[in-house]
Amino acid sequence: MTKTTSSPRRALICITLAAVLGSGGARAAATEAEAAALGKNLTPIGAEAAANKDGAIPAWSGGMTQVPAGWKPGHLDPFKDDKPLFSIDAANLDKYADKLSAGQIALIKAYKGYRMDVYPSRRSCPVPDFVAAQTKKNAAAAKLGADGWQLEQVFGAGVPFPVPKSGAEVMWNYKLRYTGLGRRAQISALMPEKDGSYVENKQWAYEMYPFNDPKVTGPADVGGVESKLLYDVLTPPSRAGEGYLIHAYIDKPQDAWIYFPGQRRVRRSPTFAYDNPIAGFDNLYFVDQINMFTGALDRYDYKLVGKKEMYVPYNSYKLINKKQKFKDMLGPEYVNRDLMRYEPHRVWVVEATVKADKRHSFAKRVFHFDEDSWALLQVDMYDAKGNLWRVQEGSLWAAPDVGACMAYETQMYDLVARRYVVDNWTAEGEVLDLTAAKDGRITAANFTQDEMRRRGER
Repeated sequence: MTKTTSSPRRALICITLAAVLGSGGARAAATEAEAAALGKNLTPIGAEAAANKDGAIPAWSGGMTQVPAGWKPGHLDPFKDDKPLFSIDAANLDKYADKLSAGQIALIKAYKGYRMDVYPSRRSCPVPDFVAAQTKKNAAAAKLGADGWQLEQVFGAGVPFPVPKSGAEVMWNYKLRYTGLGRRAQISALMPEKDGSYVENKQWAYEMYPFNDPKVTGPADVGGVESKLLYDVLTPPSRAGEGYLIHAYIDKPQDAWIYFPGQRRVRRSPTFAYDNPIAGFDNLYFVDQINMFTGALDRYDYKLVGKKEMYVPYNSYKLINKKQKFKDMLGPEYVNRDLMRYEPHRVWVVEATVKADKRHSFAKRVFHFDEDSWALLQVDMYDAKGNLWRVQEGSLWAAPDVGACMAYETQMYDLVARRYVVDNWTAEGEVLDLTAAKDGRITAANFTQDEMRRRGER
């Protein structure tokens, strides 16, 4: 494995100077002028509203606020008539390397036939009015604790730090971004084999994000809970009936419980966190890689590198198309490239380095966050020797019925094992219900140990 090195061509567009490069700690709120820019020069949640210099990234015009006729997740692609502008592959990689991450470059070099089809940029992510209002309130008052990662003060369903000054603030913008109150879906995590077959882990997934309730005014209203996740395993048969429950918090590491059908017991699982491997994935997938990143921020220092124009997965409606079959979507080495759509967008870049008194299998991670949604779209992960080890990408698409962009499907490539895993894929799932919590089909009562036990014993 070759060590990655920096290149002058991969210049970052720094938004501020020394203040932007801070890595944590309590900080002052946004200045009055910075907060006043929200909804003007900046979008209501902090992105640059204007187009970029060459016009490849257009001005933000509000995103997809109207529900298209016939809209249902997995059944409509609003941009189906778009054609690729160009493709990036091994033959022309040097021409576009300044707009790629180290991980994207490594994938193109490592796998024959791997390419990235680049489409017109569609700034499709909307911002509900109540999210805009809460974000402006947060801009003046949200703050981190003295340890540099706990969220000491925040209001409701808005972005905490729309004008971020540290890497940890960007991480919290990602963790508390608005994606609706909660959802339920039948998802699959798939692990392809070299012969073209694949192992499927099918699950019912239930997710709830209490901060996204418009009535919430702060952490006390939700007991300090950031999110609640529940997974019921359906396949493979050897794991059917298992259940996993996760409660993530804004001020402490997460709690987790596992239900084992053979024992008919729910057990607390303090090891279901950080870099502990998830069962059934041949050590290719760690717990804190779920949903691109999950869990506490306490093991890393976070440096806000700046902002960069980059080709990232965007408007990935082909990946959720219910007409697709997994056997056609998965190749032996990588996802079918006809299904991946990349667009030019501005992203925030955060470099996370393991603290001196902590440990993690990933000694360094480089995160890339979409400026329009704060979704995490691409992560490069390095081992203790500085070698690029894994590359993970999220796939984002606008959901006008929720008023937000969803970053759900993920793909993770292990460059050492030369294998990959995909998760949260819904193309063959029966249900993709984005408004389940709003409409009462799931409630807080679904995310308890008793409910977990009841479901397992049915």
